[in-house]
Formats: sequence, structure tokens, C-alpha cells
Amino acid sequence: MAPKQKQDVAPAVQHKHGYEFGGPLGAAGVSFGLPILLYIFNFACNDISGCPAPSLLHPKSLDLETLKREVGWPANGFCGLLSLEVTGWVLAYFLFSAILYRVLPATEVVGTQLAGGGRLKYRFNAFSSTVFTLSVCAAGTIAQGAEFPVWTFISDNYLQLLTSTILFSYALATFVYVRSFQVKPADPEFRELAAGGHSGNIMYDWFIGRELNPRITLPLIGEIDIKEWMELRPGMLGWILMNCAFIAKQYRLYGYVTDSIVLITVIQAFYVLDGQFMEPSILTTIDITTDGFGCMLSFGDLVWVPFLYSTQTRYLAVHPQTLGLYGLAAVSAVLAAGFSIFRLSNNQKNAFRLNPNDPSVAHLKYIETKAGTRLLVSGWWGIARHINYFGDWLQSWPYSLPTGIAGYTILAAGSQADGAIKMLDGREVIAGEARGWGMVFTYFYILYFAVLLVHRDGRDDEKCSRKYGEDWEKYKKIVRSKIVPYVY
Repeated sequence: MAPKQKQDVAPAVQHKHGYEFGGPLGAAGVSFGLPILLYIFNFACNDISGCPAPSLLHPKSLDLETLKREVGWPANGFCGLLSLEVTGWVLAYFLFSAILYRVLPATEVVGTQLAGGGRLKYRFNAFSSTVFTLSVCAAGTIAQGAEFPVWTFISDNYLQLLTSTILFSYALATFVYVRSFQVKPADPEFRELAAGGHSGNIMYDWFIGRELNPRITLPLIGEIDIKEWMELRPGMLGWILMNCAFIAKQYRLYGYVTDSIVLITVIQAFYVLDGQFMEPSILTTIDITTDGFGCMLSFGDLVWVPFLYSTQTRYLAVHPQTLGLYGLAAVSAVLAAGFSIFRLSNNQKNAFRLNPNDPSVAHLKYIETKAGTRLLVSGWWGIARHINYFGDWLQSWPYSLPTGIAGYTILAAGSQADGAIKMLDGREVIAGEARGWGMVFTYFYILYFAVLLVHRDGRDDEKCSRKYGEDWEKYKKIVRSKIVPYVY
């Protein structure tokens, strides 16, 4: 059944827009199912018994009490998933990020025109905020090494950090949902509802986001655009910080650091910093122009990104792998190919939007649409409609490849197992019968990211079909590939 349309909203958002993500049931499944998945990843692939935990390899003889010991289930049960102290530090981290957002020098950019008219101003300094924070952490690491409190706090309280951040993302989604009912037609502050976020179903609207660009003014800090701030700041920086914490953990466990964990951390840090350096380009993304801010973006930005995307370094902290020169070269080649496609295609699109007569893009062919927009049909964008997604997906492979045929079992000190890697405390790590099963965790990101990009392509296709009509159909007949050239 199509979502209900509210009759008291601004004219700019009164047009048909069906459910996405499977409607209310799908929204509930994503909102509460994905957190459970992250808990499963944390417990099933652990630093106590193995990845996966040994009992999971023998489900027919699985004993619950044994499994609890193997996965590190808190002694005080569900209460152990949350810590008030950790929650306090999580809130302090978000406050610190908000302060840097306002006090560090920034580039101010005017956004795209809103459906109801008007343009919002945005403040961009995510790159300098991250560099500042990482510089402080680097200084602390030089002074205190792998025992730097930030690194030990993250690795020692990973489970409680996960819970606190999930709860914060829910609270933020609820706050912006309730506040969105203050939005009125022709709002002088250019507040408006997202086209797909006011269906009338509480679950779905809370998930997808009712208000397009929620902003809040904090005492002594000033105004913050919540969606723009969340997009590339606390979660993306948290991703880097977690990776660094797991490098430090590997050193504390083994007394050395391997090339594989360093490579993944450098690659992912480069990905984050590159996106932050090009921060103004987010103003044309579907996240900013179309989606409201609800649990989908709140949870995705703050929880899913740092906790799922750091899975590989969390794995390698316990099961170190050495790639060697040839392995490093091979993984780097895949990265270079993906990044080149991603960056060159995006740069070409942005250059064409800014100045179609620029010599670098003046030769490109395009379709002039009735909406007044030009659709490229040559160059990078003549190869596939979302060739940048293909490059982005290729970049995800180097995240997982260094983990190899993943899977390990942790044995007690003195086991003297053949081929075991010994920790400084005497425990031994072997692949054993877990070999290959760990790939469920370390290669999950590649599969997830492919599904995400395919879904995002479908959403974009629907949006463009509504906007361009028959011109979009004409465009698709010329550029037939969606993401992967000549394949999909």
C-alpha cells in the first residue's frame, strides 16, 4: 500500500513518493536488525577463543554456557553491554567534534536550491578537524606508545562503545523526528520536509527522516547542520581512530605490527581524508539533496561506518598476517585502479557542472533535458551511469584481501601447536578448523557495499525518472550499463 500523504505540509514536498527499504517493516528490520548483526560480529569473531568462536563450528553440540565463555559475554549479562562512564566519553567525543566544527577555520559554501526555494549555507572543515585530532593522537602515541589511553580505551571498551553509540543514534533520530513537526510552509529559515519522509507512518518516517536539513543552535557553539556534520565527521574519524587502536592492540599482543594492518589503516584513512578534503562535493549527493535525516543516516554515519568498517583491523590485531612486497603491490594495484576510476569520474562530472565550456570537458557529449539539466553520455559517464560506484566498490577489495583465507582459533599458553603464532602472554593462534570461516566477517564489507551501491543506483534511477521523464529513458538507451561496464 502506498504511504499516506499529509495535507498540511509545504507545497514543495507534496508529490507522490512511495515507500523504500520495504516500507515500515523493512525500516524496522534495518533499524533494529543491523545493531544485532554488529553485536554478532563482535561476539562471534573475538580475541578470547577465535574467529569464529569454536562452538559455532559445531552447532549440533553447541552448549550455551560454553559459548558465553568463548565469546566473552558479560558476567552481569545485558547490563554489561552498557557503561555510564563510556557513554559519558562518547558524548564528550561528539561535543569535541561539534566544537571543532565551529572554531576551526572553514570554507563556507552555498548549497543547491531547495524545492521550496532558497539556498542554505554550509560550513566545511572536516578535513582540518580530522587532521587536528589525529595530530593530537600522534603526539600522545609518540609519548606513550601503544599504551596511549585513547587506544586502550577503544579496544578495552569496544562493546560498551558500540552500545552507547547505537543509543545515541536512536536518540538523535528521535530528536529530529519530533522537531520536524515544527516545519511550516514557506519557512523563513528554509526548513522543509524530505519528499519521502512524511508518509504518516511513524516507524518509516523516523527511519527515513522527515526533515530534509535539520539544524540546531547549541549554546556557546552556534548553529550546526546536523546532517552535514554527521556525514563526514564523528563516524568517519571514529573509523580511523578504531583502526589505529587495533594497530596498538596488535603491538601490545605481539610486540610488533604487520604490514597488512598498516596497509588497511592507511588505505582507509586516505579514503576518509580524500572525502573530507572534497567535502563540498557532498552537496550534490542524494544524502543531502533528497534524503531526510532519520535513523537511516544517524545509525549509518555514527555506528555502521566505524564499527563495521574496522572489522578487518580488529581481526588482524589478533591474527597478524604479513603480505610481503608482492602482496602489498598487488593490493595497492587494485586500490589504485578503483581510486582512479572513482576520483577521475567525479572530477569530470563536477568540472562539467561548474563550467561545461572548460577545455577539459568541452568535448563531452550530452543530452539537454526539458528540466534544463545536461546528462553526460560520453567520457567516464558514457561508460556507465554510475561509473564512480564501480570505482568505489573496487576500493573496498583492498580492505578485505589482506586478511587472506580468514579464520583462527586461540589456544592456551603451552599448547605447542604446529604453525602457531604466539602472543606475548603465551597464548597461541592457529588457523585450524576455523580457516575460511572467518571470511564471513572480514569479507562481509565487500558484499554489503555491492548491495548498498546497487540499491543506491535504483533509488537514483527512480529519482531521475521522476525528474527527467522521457529524457531519462532516452539517456538509458545510450548509456546502458548501470555500474559495472558491459556487465551490470
